[in-house]
Amino acid sequence: MLLSKYFLPILKEDPSEAQITSHKLMLRSGMIRQQAAGIYSWLPLGLKVLKNIENIVRSNMDKAGCLEVLMPCIQPAHLWVESGRFDNYGKEMLKFQDRHDNTLLFGPTNEDMVTDIFRNNIKSYKDLPKNLYHIQWKFRDEIRPRFGVMRGREFLMKDAYSFDIDEESAVKTYNQMYKAYINTFRDLGVFAVPVIADNGPIGGKLSHEFHIIAETGESNIYYDKRFKTLKDNPDIDIEEIKSWYAAAEEKHDASKLSSDKEITSSKGIEVGHIFYIGTKYSVNMNALINDEHGKLTPIEMSSYGIGISRLVAAIIEANSDAKGIIWPIAVAPFKISLINLNIHDSKCLELAERVYNELLAQNIEVLYDDTDVRAGSKFATHDLIGSPYQIIIGPKKAANNIVELKNRKNGEIEDIDLNKRALNSYLTFFNS
Repeated sequence: MLLSKYFLPILKEDPSEAQITSHKLMLRSGMIRQQAAGIYSWLPLGLKVLKNIENIVRSNMDKAGCLEVLMPCIQPAHLWVESGRFDNYGKEMLKFQDRHDNTLLFGPTNEDMVTDIFRNNIKSYKDLPKNLYHIQWKFRDEIRPRFGVMRGREFLMKDAYSFDIDEESAVKTYNQMYKAYINTFRDLGVFAVPVIADNGPIGGKLSHEFHIIAETGESNIYYDKRFKTLKDNPDIDIEEIKSWYAAAEEKHDASKLSSDKEITSSKGIEVGHIFYIGTKYSVNMNALINDEHGKLTPIEMSSYGIGISRLVAAIIEANSDAKGIIWPIAVAPFKISLINLNIHDSKCLELAERVYNELLAQNIEVLYDDTDVRAGSKFATHDLIGSPYQIIIGPKKAANNIVELKNRKNGEIEDIDLNKRALNSYLTFFNS
C-alpha cells in the first residue's frame, strides 16, 4: 500500500477528550473517529487490526471444533422475558418498539437467542456436543462510556455457546475452550492470565476471566510466574496450568500459597470471560434433549466471550511507548513500514520500488511511504502507527545498495547490504 494513496488522518497532538494511552493513540494514528458518546467509526488502519484479531480468534475457534453462525444484532424481547433476564438486566439494554408494537432490543449478549435456536433444531443426545459461535457487534447503553473502545457502547465480540448432555461432558468442553483461549492469546502475541472469576449477570457454576497484563490495567492480578511461559509454549497441559495460582485482587488469598510458588502481581485488563452456565437457560426456556434412555433432560450450557474491539485497545495499552504503538507482528496492520527519505533521489526511488515489490511478492503487508515530507515527520508517523519493523532508505547508504532495517520495539538498526544478500534472508522473523 502506498501511503500517498492511503487514508491515514494523523493527529499531531493528544485529543483533549482522551484519557488513556490507547484512546489517545488510536485517535492520533487515525484508527478510529468518534461519532457519538461511546460509538466509533473504524478507519482503514484500525479496521485492519480489528480484522487481524478477528481472524486469529476465528481460526482458534474453528480448531477447537466450534461452528460459526451469525445471529442478528436485533433480538425479540420475548426471548429475554422467557429466560427471566428482561427485567433484571438493567438500563444498559437498549429497547425499542417496531411499527407493530413488538418490543425489540439491541443484543448485549446472546444466551437467550442461541438457546432458542438450539431447542428448535436439536432434540437428541446423538447430535451432541455442539459449540456455536459468532462474531457480531453488540450494544450496551453504558451510563458513562469512556476510554475509547475500551469501554464503548458499541463493541465487537466473539461469543460461543456449548451444549452438552451432562455435567461431565460440559466440563470437558469447558476445558477444551480454556485451552483454545490460551492458544488464542498466544497466537495474538499477547500475555494473558486466566483467573477464577464471578459469573455476573449471565450466571453459572465455573468461570474464568482472561486479563492482558498492562501497567495501565484496571485490576490487580496475582499470578504464578509460570504463566509467562505460555506465550511461547504451544505444548500446554491444561490440568497443570489450572493448578497454577491466579486471582484478581478481590479473590486473592495469600494463605492458599505454598512457599515454593513464585507469585507476582501486575495490573490487568479483562478481554475474555468463559462461564460454565449449567441448566439455567435450558430450564427456563424448556431446551430439553432426549438422553440415551429416552428421558427429556435440560441441556448443559457454557458461554465463552472475547471482546475483539476491546482487545485492540488492550494490546495497545500493553505494547506502546512515548512515540506510539508497537504492534505484535500477528495483529499489526502493516508488518513493515518502508520509508523513502528522499523521493526525488533516483537511487532511493529505485531501491524503494525494488524492496516494495519484493515484499509484496512475499505476501508481507507493507506500507510504503512515498510522500514528499521531511524525514522527521516520516519517522514520527511510522513510530506512531507501530509497524513492527521499518525499512529506511536514505541517499547516503542507498548509493551503495544499503538500506536500514529497524526493530520498532527495541530500536535496533541493522544494515541490509543488497549487494551481498537477498532481502528475504534478513526477514526470517516472519517465519519464526
